This record gives sequence, structure tokens and C-alpha cells, in this order.
Amino acid sequence: MTLREQTQRREDAFLSPYACRSAGTRGRKRAEEECGVRTPFQRDIDRIVYSKAFRRLKHKTQVFLQPEGDHYRTRMTHTLEVTRIARTIARALSLNEDLTEAIALGHDLGHTPFGHAGERALNALMPGGFAHYQQSVRVVERLEKNGEGLNLTWEVRNGILCHTKGEPAATLEGQVVRLADHIAYINHDIEDALRGGIIYPIDIPLEISSLLGFTHGARIDALVQDAIQASQDQREIRQSPPVGEAMAALKDFMFANVYTNPLAKGEEGKAQDILNMLFAYYQKNPDELPEDFQTIRAEEGVDRAVCDYIAGMTDPFAVGQFEKLFIPVGWTVK
Repeated sequence: MTLREQTQRREDAFLSPYACRSAGTRGRKRAEEECGVRTPFQRDIDRIVYSKAFRRLKHKTQVFLQPEGDHYRTRMTHTLEVTRIARTIARALSLNEDLTEAIALGHDLGHTPFGHAGERALNALMPGGFAHYQQSVRVVERLEKNGEGLNLTWEVRNGILCHTKGEPAATLEGQVVRLADHIAYINHDIEDALRGGIIYPIDIPLEISSLLGFTHGARIDALVQDAIQASQDQREIRQSPPVGEAMAALKDFMFANVYTNPLAKGEEGKAQDILNMLFAYYQKNPDELPEDFQTIRAEEGVDRAVCDYIAGMTDPFAVGQFEKLFIPVGWTVK
């Protein structure tokens, strides 16, 4: 018996009847020989972590555009926090932690530079629109490994696609990631906003803090424990009504006081202008797209190739391309 088979036997013995077992995966788009050591979901974790798209997350905005300071979140740190919260919930419910981790690590691979401001810009520019969760699936299916994609399992791709809104994921593990994503971003955005002086502790409504806690750790603990308790029957991953309403109210508070606050978001218009100008430039000059995107141009059109290129940029790379293309360079005498 291989190590993989031993792991799968343990999954059968110890996981919840409602958990997704790696031996029962719907498989990959392209059939592959099984690994003797790792389960299919463990292989997916490794493929995501070693991907170029994953490495670029460290230079992509979470909420604050290129903040000065070492402790503000990036898209990378957000992803890691989602992964930890999701694994905690999955373990408590005896779900498949490897599947949960793979979905969490891959859920934001398609996010644009400049956070949701960049996403809104590409949504307006791209015929048919743009959504980061759809782009994340495109990254793992089409863009990584020079166009081959990562060939992930169906369950991981489904969880990535369904992590934001719309129809819930087909697995409980995917549903865990959706809730963990919300728990993570609301709470770390509060912490970053407090650090940046955008809000102050007294601003958070007392009725919310009284239920969820007055600190970052207390709020996450309350939300995680509530999700575990409310989801014990494992029909779906849910929150209790009081806690769900409190988290919704906290999200409303953040939109009113942080996500639309000029102090925090005042530079977003400039960031969107950068992407608008880059998009228009490469539409007119598609020969200047990197070689990786020329095949996409030929098969799916210029707009698709330009969108994929810009969506994959980090914040500093997008700024650098803008400076290279649109900012005059001083002339010097040799």
C-alpha cells in the first residue's frame, strides 16, 4: 500500500460522512498517473504554492494601495489568513483539510493589481465583464505553466469559482472557504484601518462588539466558533442568525467608514486610470504583449489577451509599465 493509499484509508476512517474524500474526486481535465505519496488534493496545494500567480500575490493590494509600513495586509497575507481560518473550521467539523487548504490558497490567484478598484476597472473595460473569482479559475486552467494550466481537481476549481457569491460550492470544504474569506477580510481590514487611523475602536458600533468581541482575535474566535456550532449538522456551512446579522452589520460599517473613505481610497481613481491607459495601449499595440499572451491573442482575441496580461500584474509592475509607456524620460547628452 502506498503512502497516498494509507492517507486515503485514514480519510475513510476519520472524516465526516459529509466530507469530500480525495479518493472520490471527480478528477482532472487531463488524466494523470497518481502520486505514490500525495493525495490529489495535496498535489493541488503544491501546484498552487509553486505557481507564479501565487508568488505575485505578495505585491498585490488588499485594501490600501502600496501602504507605507510593513504590517499592512497584501493579497498574499489575506490568502494565508483565509487558509488558517478555513482549516480550523474544517478540522473541527472533520472535513477534508487538504481540499479546504487548496481552495483557500487558490481563491484569489486571479485578483487584479490595486485590489477591487482594479477589478472594477477591468470589469468596465473587458467585453462581457470581469470578476476575480472567474479569473482565478482561468489562471489555474489556462494561464499558468505557459498555457497548460495547473490541471487541478474539479473540487478545487469549483471551490475557487464559488468562493465569493452566487451558487455555493458543491463541497462543504468549498463553503468553509467562502465563509473564512469573509471572516478574514472584514477583520483584518478593521485592523489595518485602525493602524492607519481611518477609524478608531470607539467607532465600531457597541452592539456589534458586545456580541463579537472588542479585539481582532476575539472577533475571529467568536465567528469561527459560531460557524462550527451552527454547522454541526453539516447540511451546509452557516452562521447562527444573531452572529450572521452582526457580521453583516460589521460589513456595512466597513463599507460606510473604510471601503469608501477618501483617506483610505483616495488614490483609487489614479490606479484605475493607470489600468485604463494600459488597456488602451495594448489594444492598439498588441504586438508588444509578452510572448505568453500571443497565443491567447490568436485564439481568443486581443481584448482577452490584454485583460489576462493586466490582471496578472502586481501593483508595482503596473506602475512601472505605466511610467515606461507614458512618462517622458529625461534626455541626456552622451
